[in-house]
Amino acid sequence: MAKPICFIAARGGSKGVIRKNVRLLAGKPLIAYAIESSIKSNIFSHVIVSTEDKEIATISKRFGAEVPFLRPKKLATNSAGMAEVLVHGLKKLNALGYDFDVFVSRDCTVPFIRTKDIRGSIRLLNQKQCNAVFGVYKQHLNPYFNMMELNTNGFLKLVKNKGVRPASRQQSPTVYQLNGLFTYNTEKFLEYKKPLLPKALPYEIPAETGLMIDTEFEFKLAELIIQKKILKID
Repeated sequence: MAKPICFIAARGGSKGVIRKNVRLLAGKPLIAYAIESSIKSNIFSHVIVSTEDKEIATISKRFGAEVPFLRPKKLATNSAGMAEVLVHGLKKLNALGYDFDVFVSRDCTVPFIRTKDIRGSIRLLNQKQCNAVFGVYKQHLNPYFNMMELNTNGFLKLVKNKGVRPASRQQSPTVYQLNGLFTYNTEKFLEYKKPLLPKALPYEIPAETGLMIDTEFEFKLAELIIQKKILKID
């Protein structure tokens, strides 16, 4: 069986943190963390970056990733879905002769994913012969207990209502937060052509390693984590 590939989608546009994929985080471009840790893991036959942005492509290559194609700009807009990006990338790679049965989609805005968890997700996919494995952590913000939305009249209501609100968060049904680790059976992904496949299993990771950088506050938090050496991600 061919080794898995790592697929990192990184577009130039960003609303929460401008140009965050190439912004320096403790001295290195944010995208470099996902690239370098994926290469260092020795899990993958190839670490691929899909981007429409020439600066991102140049930086990605400098840190060891392959950029065998540039993504069409129409797949790098705010309205472009990840499914379209992945389908385009996988078909390009297949046409170029890349051989892989499993791929791991990593979000470069989640820099602290551990190598052991990537390995674990691939092992679970192969053992259970499921369609996908998603890195998750238990979420304390719970739609059955303390997450609300507006009803049609503009008043607050619980996102999910079981009739009787649980007495505490601990008694609420367990919910999971997705982050930046998605491991797929390639054939099944191309069959369904959507990120959230049926028959997907959770692989639980520590919440702190799933930190996703979508805001300036999270960017600063990630810098502190690196500077203070709070996490070990190997």
